[in-house]
Amino acid sequence: MEAHIKAISYFLPEQKLDNKKLNSLFPEWSVDKISAKTGIFERRITNEQTFSSDLGVKAAEKLFSEHDISPLEIDYILFCTQSPDYFLPTTACLVQDRLGIPTSAGALDYNLGCSGFVYGLGLAKGLILAEEATNVLLITAETYSKFIHPNDKSNRTIFGDAAAATLISNEPGIAKIGKSNVGTDGKGAENLIVKNGGLRNRQQNDREALTDEYGNTHHDDFLFMNGSEIFNFTSEMVPALVETTLKRNKLDTEDIDLYIFHQANKFMLNHLRKKIKIDENKFYYFLENCGNTVSSTIPIALYHAILDKRAKGNVLLAGFGVGYSWGGLILEFVPN
Repeated sequence: MEAHIKAISYFLPEQKLDNKKLNSLFPEWSVDKISAKTGIFERRITNEQTFSSDLGVKAAEKLFSEHDISPLEIDYILFCTQSPDYFLPTTACLVQDRLGIPTSAGALDYNLGCSGFVYGLGLAKGLILAEEATNVLLITAETYSKFIHPNDKSNRTIFGDAAAATLISNEPGIAKIGKSNVGTDGKGAENLIVKNGGLRNRQQNDREALTDEYGNTHHDDFLFMNGSEIFNFTSEMVPALVETTLKRNKLDTEDIDLYIFHQANKFMLNHLRKKIKIDENKFYYFLENCGNTVSSTIPIALYHAILDKRAKGNVLLAGFGVGYSWGGLILEFVPN
């Protein structure tokens, strides 16, 4: 038995945060400097009344309408988010009800960031090969903007909100899911974290916000990212991730037709591409108009790579970030 991706769709909230607006808030950062540093021109941000379940439902509804899929076909929901609506119940339960997916379907949340889509494909494949499911709805949805301090200009330039929905099936689709390769190193937990809000720090402390040497404001209620440590982790780990993913699938670099990495920012992507010696024609970027959408960057880029007819043959996906957590996977596209 095999597992295939049958369809992908995604949804972005309407509200835009472009570089001109960021420049008006932080005049020391010009529009050109922001775009040159990140490769991002605008991000989409949720309003106060919109949460991950809302984005996830919108993405799934687009998936159903764009690809003529009935919610009655779904027998399992995997919902990847680090910004759930509630501690409990799971966001997957909320989505099942709102989408009209049968009550016989399994549904669960899992908490992962930028590796979340690769993990989700591997989990969906496992469910299908174990004959626990036949049509898995994988949703990735984040509203990181709600975690970011208004005066943290570094993170505000990078992250955007979004959701993506992917159908994985035991029937033939557009791409067969190959073997995944994952890893974890919790020693990096402190380098990308929201400390307050969980049970360890449920009672929010009254510490004052601190401003770093670059003028970014930090507080434990909000997202903290140690950019230099994240860069070092990524620079060391991703080349090895690509190598082991190729080996696990018995492929060489020349067998890969396209690489789609987590769209962290363009500076990091260019660094990784050059370090791994990947031809620019085989490397896909898609973040200019949505930013780093965490677990949704890869499915959004994959959606556009399919539209652009760049996704063909063997496509290597690589996700990496918060945790630390990482995952690589090969998709084998079916010839048209």
